[in-house]
Amino acid sequence: MSTKLSFNLHDLAKIAYEVNASDVMIKANSKPMMKQYSQVKPLPGDWPVLDAMMVAFLLDELMTDRQKKLFEDNYEMDLAFQVEDLCRVRTNIYRQRNAAAAVLRVIPLAVRTLEQLGLPPVMGEVTKHRQGLVLVTGPTGSGKTTTLAALIDIINESRPCHIVTVEDPLEIVHPDKTAYISQREVGIDTHDFQPALRAVVREAPDVILIGEMRDVTTMNVALQAGETGHLVFSTVHTSSAYETLDRIVNMFPPHEKTYLCQRLGNALKAIVAQKLVPRADGGRIVCNEILICTPTVTKAIEDGNFGDIYNMMNEGAFWGMQTMNQCLARYVKAGIIAEDVALNYAGVVSELKQLLRR
Repeated sequence: MSTKLSFNLHDLAKIAYEVNASDVMIKANSKPMMKQYSQVKPLPGDWPVLDAMMVAFLLDELMTDRQKKLFEDNYEMDLAFQVEDLCRVRTNIYRQRNAAAAVLRVIPLAVRTLEQLGLPPVMGEVTKHRQGLVLVTGPTGSGKTTTLAALIDIINESRPCHIVTVEDPLEIVHPDKTAYISQREVGIDTHDFQPALRAVVREAPDVILIGEMRDVTTMNVALQAGETGHLVFSTVHTSSAYETLDRIVNMFPPHEKTYLCQRLGNALKAIVAQKLVPRADGGRIVCNEILICTPTVTKAIEDGNFGDIYNMMNEGAFWGMQTMNQCLARYVKAGIIAEDVALNYAGVVSELKQLLRR
């Protein structure tokens, strides 16, 4: 390809990192754009309008021959690359209007602590379990990866154990500290999620991170590992603890529900559902719903009484539990979030209005 450009995707990602943008977007017939605090804006700088050849050239530089072939065959490609000592960039390459395009998610290399993220101390407590399943849930772009990285880093610093991650693609790189870490990237270190997950329990892990609960097979492996002496972390694209439990149960055939609820009750340690909400002074803050599996919660899960879970979170402050609405109300009263913004992110709007009136 003869097209020559004075910049590459590393340059675009570096500028996005410097202005605290979460994503860079490129496509034909448009200048490079970014997403900053959930708003799409032009990327700072004097950039040309990219044509299809320019976009193809930028992406060609990024992909290996194998990845180019997969993209030609599937019209989709996930990969990651690193920009100096600043950030890793998770990239999704796709086609739109018969031309290549891409979105680059910028992930700082420095792992932030729970305190820096504004997350409650109870989340650090879940890392002390020696076995079980911990789920961090939320929509795309809600900071699940960042939260999981903080939890893994706590274990990395405090326990002499083996942590194995299976990710697609590899996002945050963890150096060995007290722990020994093996990070496997789908497409580079393993052909697919399923063979990697079948093999993971043979790799002497103490802690397992599964990038995403994708299907019944992934869920089965996570539950089985959590039941047999491993601490498992993973993510689900759901917006509440109730929805997460419901989604998991509905992955399986109806006749397996009773047995599955017993397995979930036995393995599950916590569900953290989170959203990134705009702050009144600019930027965003993490708001979360936290379910801790106390004996009472575990019994409700085993019996399939998911409808009781919300009240248990409402009344579970002693155990560190909270609902999304309780978290939002606290931030509104502290002046961190505007009331109208909080109502847009509320689970049950009428309940949040009542909390704010008290």
